[in-house]
Amino acid sequence: MSANRPFVLTIAGFDPSGGAGILADAKTFEQHHVYGFAVNTGNTIQTENEFFEMQWTDLEFVLKSLEKLFSNYTIKAVKIGIIPSLDYLREIVLVVKKLSPNTKIVWDTVLKSSSEFNFTTIENQAILIEILKEIDLITPNYNEIFQLYSQEIKAETIAENLSENCAVLLKGGHNPYEIGIDYLYTGNEIFKLAPNKTLVYEKHGSGCVLSSAITANLALEQDLKTACSNAKKYIETYLQSNQTKLGYHYA
Repeated sequence: MSANRPFVLTIAGFDPSGGAGILADAKTFEQHHVYGFAVNTGNTIQTENEFFEMQWTDLEFVLKSLEKLFSNYTIKAVKIGIIPSLDYLREIVLVVKKLSPNTKIVWDTVLKSSSEFNFTTIENQAILIEILKEIDLITPNYNEIFQLYSQEIKAETIAENLSENCAVLLKGGHNPYEIGIDYLYTGNEIFKLAPNKTLVYEKHGSGCVLSSAITANLALEQDLKTACSNAKKYIETYLQSNQTKLGYHYA
């Protein structure tokens, strides 16, 4: 292992198609020249087009894996993907912060698959806020952010309210008014991240790739705005890589 590469970790599900989950994260980490570890939260049976079945990993097994990794390596940043419940997520976040208080945490808020399989239901807003206070960034799209809030208000207002607890990157892929424009809410400021390329193709797991690219950039000591901006450039290249739902990774 190269001493020049910071260590990063993905805590997410296994997608056998390689388009999403820990396989997609590992590919993204490698292209960003960081050394990626992975802890599997669950196995799935899926393709890029269909989701069939989910088998979650026992929480205690996940926590033991985290303890071993953090006791042996200095992990600069963590990306969290699919989890079965807020309690499961809270335990993961608390253990990471206990073992390594300075590690950055990015949560890709994948609450359901593109084929409408529900991973997580937000049933307790108080627990969610408790978790967000320990996280550096969440990356919901315009569909997901409504599931993170108890009131039916505008997506932008929800993002602004949630950013009082942690930074929010409101992704624009599903924005009906400004397609492809992301907004980064940091609590004090709002940054508009416009797309550099307009001709892109839908990809399975694009949210996983974006969040793991941000995680890698944070580990490389980029500030949050720069990390998100550079990750956006990376994901646009990924979305342009071919016309299928399984994209190619380029440095």
